[in-house]
Amino acid sequence: MAVRSLLARRILGSGANRTILRNMSAISYNYTHLNVTQPSKFVFSVEMNRPKKMNALNNELWMEIGDVFDKMGQDGDCRVIILSGAGKMFTSGIDLADLSSLVSIVYGDDDVARKTTLMYNKIRVLQNQFTKLETCPKPVIGAIHSACIGGGVDLITATDIRLCSKDAWFQVKEVDMGLAADVGTLQRLPKVLGSQSLVSELCLTARKMKADEAERVGLVSTVYETREELMAGALELAKSIASKSPVAVQGTKQSLVYSREHTTEEGLDHVARYNMVMLQSEDLMKAAMSQMDKSSAAPEFAKL
Repeated sequence: MAVRSLLARRILGSGANRTILRNMSAISYNYTHLNVTQPSKFVFSVEMNRPKKMNALNNELWMEIGDVFDKMGQDGDCRVIILSGAGKMFTSGIDLADLSSLVSIVYGDDDVARKTTLMYNKIRVLQNQFTKLETCPKPVIGAIHSACIGGGVDLITATDIRLCSKDAWFQVKEVDMGLAADVGTLQRLPKVLGSQSLVSELCLTARKMKADEAERVGLVSTVYETREELMAGALELAKSIASKSPVAVQGTKQSLVYSREHTTEEGLDHVARYNMVMLQSEDLMKAAMSQMDKSSAAPEFAKL
């Protein structure tokens, strides 16, 4: 009882004496090719919305994806994000109509050094938009139905959790298009699957991987019978994550992403530096009190 009272005083004291400064301006999520909604408290849904074009990734949609994850990373009302696609499929990959801009560079009259510089900069810009799913501190749940082709695989490998419906299939299509995948698949898929042999097979043959295989090899963690069940399952998972301390959740994501690219020792140092500050958060006290008193209501955590 004394421990609980002490924790309670610490929480109430820190809240009573704290002055919170927040940006009161609402964040706008108005996009041409994205449908952004909030299906539950602290849960945001980002739906690619080019159903007539099979959610093909044109330049505008690509830039909107980067922008929305930038904004949601700073939005205190957002704790978890569900990424999905409208219409018949998740995405058919890069919009072939946009390849004409790259062709114009290749066959332009500029010097080869100028052309390659333009091409390099264009590729890096596209890469950076998908990387923003990783640098966004909020967990991203990919909810994939039907086809996920080419650039769609680049996109989902940057998510934190992947779920799919039974009709889903995945294809690293680029080799059939005469190019090497260059927006993240070749870098992230080996780390997602953990089998260099399987990754090489998928990327060199462009064969389709169906949902059951995707679950077996770890590309997705759960397969649902229908798209409706997929979206319901994704929402329940998101609500569960959103109910937890944003300090703990965001720190966990950032440490997982960092540790994947660094040594174990570097990862340990990274999380130690995070927790040397964040262990002083009131969230720890609230969670500890809730765990000690099983009859109490689930704790509510302040926005971060």
